[in-house]
Amino acid sequence: MERKPMSFMPVVDYESQEIASIVYSALDVDKELHPDKVKSKCQSLMGNFSVRFEGVEARFLRASFSAFVDVLTLATKTAEEFGKGMESWHHSPVPN
Repeated sequence: MERKPMSFMPVVDYESQEIASIVYSALDVDKELHPDKVKSKCQSLMGNFSVRFEGVEARFLRASFSAFVDVLTLATKTAEEFGKGMESWHHSPVPN
């Protein structure tokens, strides 16, 4: 019997597309350690940053999300501290 994938999609409201885009740029480059077990897709839109996680085993989802939150926290602190005016030199991502 094949397992049905589990998924969830946390959303962070930065109230600033500039900060959301910086966080997106920092986090979208990281690939999953077990792409056969967990898939993730980041998006930045209208000041919100979201990521959809999908996997067949809760333990892999939990590990992936835990690592993601650590990097998200660091990227958010860095973007809020140093990010003002940075959007002028990097490209805003276009959601797929």
